[in-house]
Amino acid sequence: MRKVALAALAMLVLASCGERATADDQALHSDIVNNTNGAEVTFDATVVNDPVESGGHERFQVKTTTGETLEIDHNTTLAAAVPIHAGDSVVIHGRLYIDPGPKVGVHCTHAATSSGCPDSGWIEFSSTFYE
Repeated sequence: MRKVALAALAMLVLASCGERATADDQALHSDIVNNTNGAEVTFDATVVNDPVESGGHERFQVKTTTGETLEIDHNTTLAAAVPIHAGDSVVIHGRLYIDPGPKVGVHCTHAATSSGCPDSGWIEFSSTFYE
């Protein structure tokens, strides 16, 4: 009986490891309002402009469901480029940055981690994850 219980617990733990964060648009809005630089965020958005490749990054703007316009810096040396265009819907998981100016955006949208990006991120477009 104990072996069955341990096996069931192990399966539950392994199954939960593969889950992705779900979009929480209100949490993103709160993080922006509260200037929570570096927050891990997941949100729905609409692409505002076609991406531009620059310095190993795909850069584009999105509009969130709560009205903010953010810059997305997607590292294409660590993740595949996302084949998006203006008007497309996406879900983004990464790190919020708030620079003086103010310039608000999200980076760390790739699976490979580094000292600046300790958590894996991704962009979901058309049921495909780009990470």
